[in-house]
Amino acid sequence: MAQQTQEQDINHLLKVRREKLAELQQNGRDPFQITKFDQTHHSLEVKGLYEAHETELLKDRQEPNVEGMDEEQAKEALKKDYEERRNIMDASPIHVAIAGRMMFKRVMGKASFCNIQDLQGSIQVYVARDAIGTESYADFKKSDIGDIFGVEGFAFRTRTGEISIHAEKVTLLSKSLQILPEKFHGLTDVDTRYRQRYVDLIMNTESKDTFIKRSKILSAIRKYLSGEGFMEVETPMLVQNAGGAAARPFETHFNALNEDLKLRISLELYLKRLIVGGLEKVYEIGRVFRNEGLDTRHNPEFTLMELYQAFTDYHGMMDLTENLYRFVAQEVLGTTQIVYKGIPMDLGKPFERITMVDAVKKYAGVDWNEVETLEQARELAKEHNIEFEERHKKGDILNLFFEEFVEEHLLQPTFVMDHPVEISPLTKKKPENPEYVERFEFFMNGWEMANAYSELNDPIDQRERFKAQEELLAQGDDEANTTDEDFMNALEIGMPPTGGIGFGIDRMCMLLTGAEAIRDVLLFPTMKPLNGVKDENGVNKTESEAPKTEPEKIDFSKVEIEPLFKDFVDFETFSKSDFRAVKVLACEAVPKSKKLLKFTLDDGTGENRTILSGIHAYYEPEELVGKTCIAITNLPPRPMMGIDSCGMLISAVHHEEGEEKLHLLMVDDHIPAGAKLY
Repeated sequence: MAQQTQEQDINHLLKVRREKLAELQQNGRDPFQITKFDQTHHSLEVKGLYEAHETELLKDRQEPNVEGMDEEQAKEALKKDYEERRNIMDASPIHVAIAGRMMFKRVMGKASFCNIQDLQGSIQVYVARDAIGTESYADFKKSDIGDIFGVEGFAFRTRTGEISIHAEKVTLLSKSLQILPEKFHGLTDVDTRYRQRYVDLIMNTESKDTFIKRSKILSAIRKYLSGEGFMEVETPMLVQNAGGAAARPFETHFNALNEDLKLRISLELYLKRLIVGGLEKVYEIGRVFRNEGLDTRHNPEFTLMELYQAFTDYHGMMDLTENLYRFVAQEVLGTTQIVYKGIPMDLGKPFERITMVDAVKKYAGVDWNEVETLEQARELAKEHNIEFEERHKKGDILNLFFEEFVEEHLLQPTFVMDHPVEISPLTKKKPENPEYVERFEFFMNGWEMANAYSELNDPIDQRERFKAQEELLAQGDDEANTTDEDFMNALEIGMPPTGGIGFGIDRMCMLLTGAEAIRDVLLFPTMKPLNGVKDENGVNKTESEAPKTEPEKIDFSKVEIEPLFKDFVDFETFSKSDFRAVKVLACEAVPKSKKLLKFTLDDGTGENRTILSGIHAYYEPEELVGKTCIAITNLPPRPMMGIDSCGMLISAVHHEEGEEKLHLLMVDDHIPAGAKLY
């Protein structure tokens, strides 16, 4: 009932706004007919100019001495001082014209105050009837929060010390027909912030600052690379062969040529063609597309930068990476010292360099130099509870050890070098040990930030690597590459020794802005449609527009369920299982696992609980955050992919036409975390 009343109130307010617009239009003052406003300044510029002007004009004035005066005398002295200062400043006014959205309004009879928000911040505006005219003031009084105004006037300082604008002309530039979130609570719902980024940017200063900083990061990257002689280029997004990375591509169809195409998953193969063509230093910053899950660090489309430099190797790429990160941090933040989630990181110090074999030895206690056969590798994996597949070779298992035991420790800037050849199809082998390649991954905060090679330029070796990739594809690895014959032709023409690297720009932005999730640095992240409707983004329709839906009819005729257990369990045994309601605080895909989701749960104890569940085939992490689920909380911790899973989430499983179906058990959100099931 309360919700219905609220919706009615909102509908009434929306109706009133449209009526105000209609009245303006009838009176020949339609704001939507205005095409231009000559904006001379932004809010922060006005404040800076006024302070500088004030410093110059009032440099000889002393603050009034009110010592020894009673309260009334002191008040009078300060008033007199203010009026004198004001007269001096008003005699030499700074005229400005600003434009922005009205975020606050206080009407006081013949004069009003409002706050105008623009790109740089907000500034107070004093609006008086005598200054702007009776008709204009009457319209202003009827204005709404969210309306966009142009204000012409002069800057002044109020008695309370706030730099403001004394309006001489106020122009309604656009009428807001929707209602912004309430001022003091703002827009806090994360899902709505992502879906309606335009509202998020209006209501949350930190969000706007993040994206301004992201733009500066990209500018700083380009500035550094330009200074190093690199040339920025653009290569195709629609490709026949999506190679250069281990990822599943998006597929589409080009009607004009009746040809199936893919969206690129990498920038690599085309940029290398340019190296073959004699462009010695090239880079591209662009969108790539990977048909994979959504979580705090992954989005199906993201910004990648790849660069290639002829006549250098992966050591040259390490030096470039170190210098680039240091330059960008200094340029954007003014320091090489950053803190992310309480962890200080120093980009000013030399970055650590360690081989993958030494890293596994350091953190897992396993010396891979002593592992000679695939069988030995498999036995070690079993001893350390590392899951592997039949297709995995010795080098693959080394990489599984690295992912399981090492990555989480790489908080400070670290280059992990010399990967096994099995996981590096485009990289030069180390001459002294061909089981490994000249490759490094750059880590910070336990995240892979960049991936670099001494690029493979041997066409015969490259063809063999492609052949191995196609065998993996035939075995069911849908992320494996296929042979790119045109690229092979380019290699056969001849590519010089080359160093290449790929940077995850979004993760770089996360670290430098303090953002917790990749969606916080993407203006419009990919979101799951609400209720299967792709175009609403959580926007409420008015009552008259709301679609009328009938209850869904569910067909259970093809459902197969497991037979009930015939063995009874005594009540005492059953009662030892502790079933609790839990709230999903966070959910993300487990790296390198196609099945597992990692849940961070509130179980009512005040300490977060981690549970892993193999349900990624049925749910994306984003749709589970905030849900109330049921878990068994007194199971012993079980290590899975290097993470202790402390309990089990309850799901309902059945079969339909031979296919397994699963539904995570989700209950009423009114049930508090920790509520016990009996």
